[in-house]
Amino acid sequence: MTLDIRGSIKNTKLSHNPYVVFEELISNAIDSYLIRKHSDPSAPAMRIQIDIDFTPADILDDKEDLAVRCLDNGCGLGEQQLEAFLTKDTSYKDDLSISGIGKCKGAGRIQYFHHFSSLAIDSTYRQDGGIVRCVMQYAEPKKQITAEDFKTASGSEDAIGTTVRLQNFKDSVRIRIARNEALSSIFSASNLKHQMLVAFLQRLIGLDERLGDFEITFISRHWKFPEQRASLKHSDLPEVTAERMVQVEERDPLTGNNLGTHQDFKLSHYRLEASSYSLPKNAIAFCAKSSPVKDITPRYLRTRSEQNNPVSGFHHIVLIESDYLDQQVNEQRDDFDNIPDEIPANDMYVSGKLSYSAIYDAIDQAIDEMVAPADWSKEEVLRDVIDQFGISEDMLQDTSTRIVYGESAYSIAQRVLKKYQERVLDETAEIYNLKQEIMQAEPDSELFRKKINELAWKYTASLKNFDMANLSQLIVRRAAIIQVLDLACSKQLPAQTATDILRRKDERIIHSIFFPMRKDSTECVDHDIWLLSEEYHYYDYIASDIPLSSIKWDDGTKAFDSDIDDSFLKLLAKRAGDNAAKRPDIALFSKEGSAIIIEFKAPGVSMDEHIGDLTEYAHLLAAKSGGKIQKFYGYLIGDTVNPLRLSGWTSFPTGDGWFHSTPLTDPHTRVSLGETYFEILHFKDVIERAKKRIGIYQSKLKLNLDIPKKMTGT
Repeated sequence: MTLDIRGSIKNTKLSHNPYVVFEELISNAIDSYLIRKHSDPSAPAMRIQIDIDFTPADILDDKEDLAVRCLDNGCGLGEQQLEAFLTKDTSYKDDLSISGIGKCKGAGRIQYFHHFSSLAIDSTYRQDGGIVRCVMQYAEPKKQITAEDFKTASGSEDAIGTTVRLQNFKDSVRIRIARNEALSSIFSASNLKHQMLVAFLQRLIGLDERLGDFEITFISRHWKFPEQRASLKHSDLPEVTAERMVQVEERDPLTGNNLGTHQDFKLSHYRLEASSYSLPKNAIAFCAKSSPVKDITPRYLRTRSEQNNPVSGFHHIVLIESDYLDQQVNEQRDDFDNIPDEIPANDMYVSGKLSYSAIYDAIDQAIDEMVAPADWSKEEVLRDVIDQFGISEDMLQDTSTRIVYGESAYSIAQRVLKKYQERVLDETAEIYNLKQEIMQAEPDSELFRKKINELAWKYTASLKNFDMANLSQLIVRRAAIIQVLDLACSKQLPAQTATDILRRKDERIIHSIFFPMRKDSTECVDHDIWLLSEEYHYYDYIASDIPLSSIKWDDGTKAFDSDIDDSFLKLLAKRAGDNAAKRPDIALFSKEGSAIIIEFKAPGVSMDEHIGDLTEYAHLLAAKSGGKIQKFYGYLIGDTVNPLRLSGWTSFPTGDGWFHSTPLTDPHTRVSLGETYFEILHFKDVIERAKKRIGIYQSKLKLNLDIPKKMTGT
């Protein structure tokens, strides 16, 4: 019998768990005690002592060396145990009919050799009515340990048990574990007690009275500081606060189809009062064989502060167990094999029938109920999801997306849209396959008609998923624009806080909300002219305060005579101040011969004084377009008007606006140039119209996007 140290290290990876050596020592000590208790019911209660000695690793005392010793009162290292120790892939414990004993492959002890270069064993056990003591010393660069390395002698009954001493902590592991933290802090007696309480909580509770009034003692010694002691006793074990069983349906790893079979997962929740349990952090973990393996605390407690501190006065330990997890745990016991993130998996070698996504879908709500503080509001998170991303409650239900404590609105929206994206991809693939089948079918066959109908229904059914996400994004964006416009018109935006009247730019801000200034539709596709009318959003050309002489149609011909801008300057030269060089704020043109002229007036500026501007603009555009533009729609938009000066204008049945329609004729020749339709609108009416336009979509999506009364900021 030989244990190949070098080969074992090569074939067994270093565990990512910094406490793996201590967990392995204690786990083996518990198993050893259960074996002794099974054959000797009168054996004393279990005692385990862990000594941690810190010594200087250099003459400057800047680096610490670490030695560990574990003493137990288990059965000792008899012949069977020695044989198992020297066999890496052992089935020794699997054949023991002892309840609660750990099942293993014998790979855990390889972590001793990963972490330390020296190992010593001193064990006393019963054999053939007598007491035998055996000792062994190992140190690198020795490659193997054999049965001949164990020297035996007679022993005493009060010494029954095993002492394992590990020395010469390896620098390569020190760098990986310690980083910027001292070893004496990571492996202090108090910290080890807390870590081992979490690591062995479920197993120690499950073993109940079989360990007796047990005690696991931790003693840390440092050349600079006083000795520390901490003990983990039977009386320290809390009662379980709640237990839940959930089922996770298995799926075909290649196709993703449900198989109709399930795996059971047990959730055990321990809620510990912070005043009684001074734990360094909360713990939520997937377990294997009653021991935590994969920490998933950050999924439910998102911030470091929540993870490392009591939540509403309590520390939380949630342990998730399943036979499925026991089967999938890796050799290092720090993760699980063959569980993909999603099914179907991208990895063709994955054969597991459960994904992490499916497991989380089953356990999230239960864990959320266990660890969420009492003052957490799911409704507030839902409101953020709706307001920021346009994800309605119906969309959450449609995609079976739960809101869990600590998750951001962004993350929730990301999950919803990902699910819709996956549906779209799947359905697009199905539609493509149907089209291929139709191409192969005979047009005069029944199969052809059947496939055509199937394609139509499949496409129709897919429209919901195709459009849902895009529509919700559009509505949220438009609701936000309406909010900003409402605030701008009432001078409540942070940018409108200037007290100097000369520095105010209210009209410029409102103008830019509809369409960015000094841009045209060739440069700016993402504009909001729909605020005025949905159809204007699709006009051939939109210009915002740019030279009209530069406008060209798709075929390259110019829309206006080259001197149109000079004519506008002459027309506007009569105006005083900052208006002298302006063109129409926004002008829209279509090839069918229509133009829309939009003029904004700053809050407080009376619109009735600018009625003639629309007519003059229309005359110039008609003349300089060579008669191609004959229909002119004009809008004066502001918040102030004197109705007594609106001769010939008709008020709208609702709202405070007016309209005026008349032929456009040359004032000298009386030749008809076209027709005009002008409106005088208040900003509040434009806003109200826009709200009504998106209201129908909001209703269908069940999005309640309220307009805030005031926006503050700097």
